[in-house]
Amino acid sequence: MRFFNSNGISIAYVDVLPEEGHGDPILLIHGFASNYAVNWLNTLWFKTLGKAGFRVIALDNRGHGQSEKLYDPKDYDSFVMADDARRLLDHLNIEKADVMGYSMGARITAHLALSAPERMRSALLGGLGIHLVEGVGLPLGIADAMEAPSLDVLTDPMQRMFRAFAEQTKSDLRALAACIRGSRQALTREQVASITLPTLVSVGTADDVAGSGPELVKLMPNAKALDIPGRDHNLAVGDRVHKQGVLDFLATRP
Repeated sequence: MRFFNSNGISIAYVDVLPEEGHGDPILLIHGFASNYAVNWLNTLWFKTLGKAGFRVIALDNRGHGQSEKLYDPKDYDSFVMADDARRLLDHLNIEKADVMGYSMGARITAHLALSAPERMRSALLGGLGIHLVEGVGLPLGIADAMEAPSLDVLTDPMQRMFRAFAEQTKSDLRALAACIRGSRQALTREQVASITLPTLVSVGTADDVAGSGPELVKLMPNAKALDIPGRDHNLAVGDRVHKQGVLDFLATRP
């Protein structure tokens, strides 16, 4: 991995050229308690996008993976995290990229579409539907789950799922608790309606975290919905329908 300085914070990233040529750049932003490898490499997104001719760039969000760990919730505001993504484009001298995020990464992508739309060719929001507007994503109890003495004391299924995932990814639990508390920004319907970038909203039909993708698309002037049949929040990310839908979308966006 490589590292760059994002306003004083060390952010880890990878930058992989396509199998042939120097293709359009796409920036991948992973979800909560994950990292670039778990979200995008292990699910074969790098291979899929590289074979399609894209230059694939992905970062470990602050507090995650090999990036710097911070413990103040204010350091995880979604606009602050979107600034990390924008500064990575600056660091790589990339004027404009497609940006794809999953779950928390989709929330960051949407905030980037508000703060720096001129840096984006398109926005791809995976694992996040109407909960971008209604509600604030994951329950605040996830922070409590990160601070529990062990997985064994947790009884709530969602708390157990995210604590187990965080342990599996060898995450810094205290940093994740701060992240959940600091990154809970919803967008207004007016803000969502102001995003005019070509947008794809991809949500599993069994996803009980994201909220409805089609309901979010109704609020956006230039968006399409992609249903990922039978997949829940964890399994939708690497699904074949998701990958093909993204490739079809990228092939037709301006």
